[in-house]
This record gives sequence, C-alpha cells and structure tokens, in this order.
Amino acid sequence: EVQLVESGGGLVQAGGSRRLSCVASGFTFDDYAIGWFRQAPGKEHESISCISSSAGSTYYADSVKGRFTISSDNAKNTVYLQMNSLKPEDTAIYYCAAKRNSCSDYYYAMHYWGEGTLVTVSS
Repeated sequence: EVQLVESGGGLVQAGGSRRLSCVASGFTFDDYAIGWFRQAPGKEHESISCISSSAGSTYYADSVKGRFTISSDNAKNTVYLQMNSLKPEDTAIYYCAAKRNSCSDYYYAMHYWGEGTLVTVSS
C-alpha cells in the first residue's frame, strides 16, 4: 500500500521556523520525485517545492524561495521541508506528493498524495 505521511505542522509565530517531514512507503522511493504543495483557505493548491534524487534537481516557487529548503534522506524514505521566516500568508495545509522520475508543479501530474498537515502562522 502506497503511503505518504506528513508531520510537523502546527502553530508558529510570524518570523519563526518549522520543519515538515514526509515519510513515503509502498513504492520505490528513489524512482520518484517528491513535491510539496499547499492549500490556503479558499485558494487552489500551490506547488511550492520539489526534489528529484534521480534528476538531481530541486524546485522552489518564488513565494518561498530563499526561505524554504527541501531535502531528502533516501535511507529513511523521507523528504523534509525546512520553513524559515514564516509569514501569515504561509498559513495553509501542506501536502507532499510523489511523481515518477521528475518534478512537476502541476497538481494533476502527481501520482500519490498524503493527507496533509496544517501550518498556521500567527501575526
């Protein structure tokens, strides 16, 4: 059974930091790119970051570039999203998703999804 399980969400003050984790199981981790999306209340899903070990590439949306860092521990089948300098507009449910081979910022290109973890940034 394929599973992506996010953790690390919670309440944080503006300017603070949070690290999200995404643990994958049920598929060959090294063959997949893992992306982070978020959905703020009343808004569409937004692709914010992605990492592909096989392609040796990472991606960041302009909205998080310089503040968020994505990394991967392939031995643990885990991808992390380190979020620094958080802003109230970063408040959203954060999802990790997997796509075979290469990254995509297209919601419908992702093959597997986690259930999300809520990050709330207070001002």
